[in-house]
Amino acid sequence: MSSKSLLTAILAIALVPAAMAAGSPSTSRPPAAPKAQPSDYELGVKAVQARDFQRALPLLQKVTLAEPRNADAWNYLGFSQRQLKHFDQSLAAYQKALALNPDHRGANEYLGELYLELGNPDKAREQLAKLQSLCPKGCPEYDDLSKAVGAFQATQKK
Repeated sequence: MSSKSLLTAILAIALVPAAMAAGSPSTSRPPAAPKAQPSDYELGVKAVQARDFQRALPLLQKVTLAEPRNADAWNYLGFSQRQLKHFDQSLAAYQKALALNPDHRGANEYLGELYLELGNPDKAREQLAKLQSLCPKGCPEYDDLSKAVGAFQATQKK
């Protein structure tokens, strides 16, 4: 027998148990639990992150119906509505989020941005002041709204 044939035979013998084990159920450990389906909230957030606001709306509406005290869901719902230019619904959703959690930094930022879109920089500055009190050392929400207010003011001076 050639050394090549001998090597092939040894490999075949060594690999047969591994191949058989791969196709048979293991009795030494329980089967893996099936992966849980993402929640409507998680799917809604992913849709927002993908900028698919039409897909996010019904998911987040479903969450706010099932969990009316979920300030984060109201905030994302307001954000999605604002991106779709549904300003009245956006305002209502942000107000609901802030009624549930007045210190919600995201809702304060986004409400300020909505006020800018509506041409009300004074109300936007109120939200900026609220964020400044929530983040005395700074935070991304304050920084983002501050930049938006500055950009709005710059366009008004032209």
